[in-house]
Amino acid sequence: MKATDFAPAESLDRVLTFRNIHNWYMQDGDEGVENAFKAFYKALKVGGVLGVVEHSLRESQSSALQQSSGYMKQSYVIALAEKAGFTLAGKSEINANKLDSGEHEKGVWTLPPSLRLGEKDEGKYLKIGESNRMTLKFVK
Repeated sequence: MKATDFAPAESLDRVLTFRNIHNWYMQDGDEGVENAFKAFYKALKVGGVLGVVEHSLRESQSSALQQSSGYMKQSYVIALAEKAGFTLAGKSEINANKLDSGEHEKGVWTLPPSLRLGEKDEGKYLKIGESNRMTLKFVK
């Protein structure tokens, strides 16, 4: 995400982002994610909330997978949000899926609903279901 003012400064109570961080990272690396968090921080009122849902890569897995898999490490997301000035206020497992290893031939898109491999191992991926996701709450 390029640095942008998508809303007037300190005008929003909440910002929610669903499965976008991997796109900003894959397009512009750390800078893309940092720019998004800076823009969110600027737009939020003091005490405003940032909600994040993102495909979650296990901490034990290689960070290099973030570049192409669609999965992000929770520690990475938290670190860059905090770097922008946010405070982590909570985590939830509501979108967690322990059946998802995070290691698939076509990344997160191997799983439903995309099923990028088509019929190849379709039953296996349908049993896994959608991706393991982090759900985080930050406060300005």
